[in-house]
Amino acid sequence: MTDSAGGRRRVPQERHRGAVTLRRESIPPSTADEKLLDSHHRSEWKTKDAWRALRILSEFVEGFDTLADLPPAVSVFGSARSAPDSPECEMAADLGAALAEAGFAVITGGGPGVMEAANRGATEAGGMSVGLGIELPFEQGLNDWVDIGIDFRYFFVRKTMFVKYAQAFVVLPGGFGTLDELFEAITLVQTRKVTRFPVILMGSEYWSGLLDWIKQRLLTDGKVSPEDLDLILLTDDVAEAVQMIVKADAAASGTGKR
Repeated sequence: MTDSAGGRRRVPQERHRGAVTLRRESIPPSTADEKLLDSHHRSEWKTKDAWRALRILSEFVEGFDTLADLPPAVSVFGSARSAPDSPECEMAADLGAALAEAGFAVITGGGPGVMEAANRGATEAGGMSVGLGIELPFEQGLNDWVDIGIDFRYFFVRKTMFVKYAQAFVVLPGGFGTLDELFEAITLVQTRKVTRFPVILMGSEYWSGLLDWIKQRLLTDGKVSPEDLDLILLTDDVAEAVQMIVKADAAASGTGKR
């Protein structure tokens, strides 16, 4: 970013907390999630948690109201740390475009890396691009390719939106946050908390070690059932991934389940 004289302009440090933008000295040392969950703040539980409950409810209402009219959508997860020219970002951009062409909105966490690439692919293909941001100590902000963006204070509210409005999950290479979303999705499908829908891993080289461990440790020890492995689909082919989603969506529509 440059100023009118062509020099480098300093971008102010900022944090988004719901509808509020905080900058510089106004940025608090902790996040809303931390204050809610950290036991060190237990002195506030009787005086402030009732108000937090109302704020949490307002985030659900905001998310439901904003996303209720979305077309069928797919949630795409992946690392915010991936370089724009990385293989996973190139795959994410192709995936976003293919999903848009198939009539699906693309939902991401709204950040950089894989998320930005998927949003860009969807937008450039003429589709709907959604970003669900989250308040973090290291603020990222929503990327420029998001058409509809919501900033959340609470992770669990944001996670509900990822699941509620998706016909499928596609998971590209990522870290702890990506793994969290992956295993939550698998658990919800396994326990039938949500209607069965595809959970697709893209990047066989990246995910093969995890899948081998699941088979060799969890399955061998009886911690999961053989049919649980069928909940995870693995592919490197964007067209195949989209075909899986289209087929599953058509089957769900035919049974009245979505």
